Amino acid sequence: MNSAQNYKWDHMTMAVCYYPEHWDKKMWKQDLDRMLEAGIGVIRIAEFAWSMIEPEEGRFTYAFFDEFLDLCGEKGMKVIFGTPTATPPAWLTEKYPEVLNASKDGVLYRHGGRKHYNYNAPVYQQLSARIVEKEAMHYGTHPAIIGWQIDNELNCETCEFYSEADSAAFRLYLRDKYQTLERLNEAWGTVFWNQTYTEWGQIYVPRPTLNMGINPHQHLDYIRFISYSTLQFCKMQADIIRKYKKSGDYITTNGMFANVDNHLMEKECLDVYMYDSYPSFAFGLDRDMANADDLNDRKWSMHLNEVRSICPHFGIMEQQSGANGWTTRMEGPAPRPGQLTLWAMQSVAHGADFISFFRWRTCTMGTEMYWHGILDYDNRDNRKLAEVKDFYDKFRKLDPLCGAEYVAKFALIKDYDNEWDAEVDSWHHKVSRRSEKEIFIASEQNHVPYDVIYLQEDSEIDDLIKYPVAFYPHPALIDERRVQLLKAYVVNGGTLIIGCRAGYKDMNGGCVMMPQPGLLQELTGSDIRDFTFTSPAEEPVWAGFGDSKVDMPLFNDILEPLENTKVLAAYGNSYYAGKAAVTEKQIEKGRVIHFGSVFSRSNVKSLFVYAGIAEPFREYIVAPDTVEIIMRKKGGREFLFVLNFQSEEVSYILKKDAIMMYSGEMISGKCILSAYGTAVYEVFC
Repeated sequence: MNSAQNYKWDHMTMAVCYYPEHWDKKMWKQDLDRMLEAGIGVIRIAEFAWSMIEPEEGRFTYAFFDEFLDLCGEKGMKVIFGTPTATPPAWLTEKYPEVLNASKDGVLYRHGGRKHYNYNAPVYQQLSARIVEKEAMHYGTHPAIIGWQIDNELNCETCEFYSEADSAAFRLYLRDKYQTLERLNEAWGTVFWNQTYTEWGQIYVPRPTLNMGINPHQHLDYIRFISYSTLQFCKMQADIIRKYKKSGDYITTNGMFANVDNHLMEKECLDVYMYDSYPSFAFGLDRDMANADDLNDRKWSMHLNEVRSICPHFGIMEQQSGANGWTTRMEGPAPRPGQLTLWAMQSVAHGADFISFFRWRTCTMGTEMYWHGILDYDNRDNRKLAEVKDFYDKFRKLDPLCGAEYVAKFALIKDYDNEWDAEVDSWHHKVSRRSEKEIFIASEQNHVPYDVIYLQEDSEIDDLIKYPVAFYPHPALIDERRVQLLKAYVVNGGTLIIGCRAGYKDMNGGCVMMPQPGLLQELTGSDIRDFTFTSPAEEPVWAGFGDSKVDMPLFNDILEPLENTKVLAAYGNSYYAGKAAVTEKQIEKGRVIHFGSVFSRSNVKSLFVYAGIAEPFREYIVAPDTVEIIMRKKGGREFLFVLNFQSEEVSYILKKDAIMMYSGEMISGKCILSAYGTAVYEVFC
């Protein structure tokens, strides 16, 4: 199965992040009253508060959070309680420096920031397990608590670990995987550059090398090891909490960060998955270089597609409510009036039934004192609080679609082996990241929504067959098991679209001595004898596709059709003009299209038309490409989201009668949406 979810909300729930340790106790009651009056019924607390419970090694005190939780119980405020392992206390890092993470050249990250620990130091595992056990044992039955958050943003700040403890754990991981040094040397190709290992103790996590010449196969296993270590740390905490939490309380964490198999984390550790959504990041750190062509904050939907693949009905633990920024970096503008609602509705449209804003009040001290919350330093009512109240009024009217399914018209297939290989291999990275971005832009501009599907050990044909079309852009690493799953999808009627640079590696990231696209050739019915990056000294490469030209950017596989394979397009220029650029092979009920290049927004649009999935919402709405159109379905009811990311109003036409969910009004025909405006309709066939 592609996802696992043991908890779902039964109504749309609004929350906020709060830090009682940051504020005078005299403010607590008023803060909770103001939250409840705004519609906030849940708060997330304690994820950075280790010293509030264990101020000295082995001395535990519970009075602070006892007092606060009892007040929450009295007020009717529900609580998600966080484990504090993201920021170990000073007494711990001073006494046990081996718990600290290090830079690649071995310099320790010292106390004073966050996420400065490593997962693999035995003493940190022991002390983390103890604080989690003490917390869960004491607070697990408290009636105000409804959920538990593990750590905070696992693999945020850094997703690389270079401590001595990591090297020691890496060796154990490799011994378990390969059993013998002979097998490891073969998998890593250590005969190249005389890297052969004769003792396990000679192996380290990657260290600085001249010109960054790191063994790519070692590097790939290192990323797999980081994921394994992260999951073990998360599972240790989840297993402890599960012993003490009340029935019905859920375990979660807030992702989604690199070098970790988030899908396996959800399956093995969590009941529901949360995400931290900050759409203003999509403008880029250099605000003068923001490029509307790349969709700006609308681009955040690309991440939400990923989150939904992990957990279809996810929560947002941190939804942007104000300007973001640390004292050291990430300075950004305040959300314009309407954007707070727009960004929250963007999350809801993609599957979030729980929205928690970050944070209640902007902190007055520390590195994040410019990471603004709903309230500012002066604690007065402001436009953001007014917009939160207005959002809640809209949000609660969406209760009928709580738990509704996102409607996707195609699948974007991915897998962690190829994701991580693209981090190791710059050739793979260049084609993969560009295609993924461009497929997303084509999806947005043409209103053809998609789901992300990760191929995993337990993936089944049912995970794929509901999608008439599936893109698997550049699966460089492939094995027979995945080939057979893809074949079953095609045999059952699916259209599989594969791009260039496919099938030429084994699962260790080494190139195979087979005709490209390797094991995929059975499906594509194509042979590749020549391939190249496009040359900047030549005109852009194109191909004739039907009656039009399509661009063939960045990299070109020159295809030769095999038996029972037809040519859909031929290259129009360069030294391979006239050679096959796009081929198609019928396999029983389905077909495989081999697209010999990187995907772009324009060539993907042509593929949408050819595959028969263009304009999926044309019977409901006619809208410009500047708005995002999303549908969720539940029990035969259809709900259409229209989101305007522009700073001016837009117009569109509803072709069928629809109920405006915010007001209950029946609407059809021409509609106007204000700058940064949102609308949600129940539409009728």
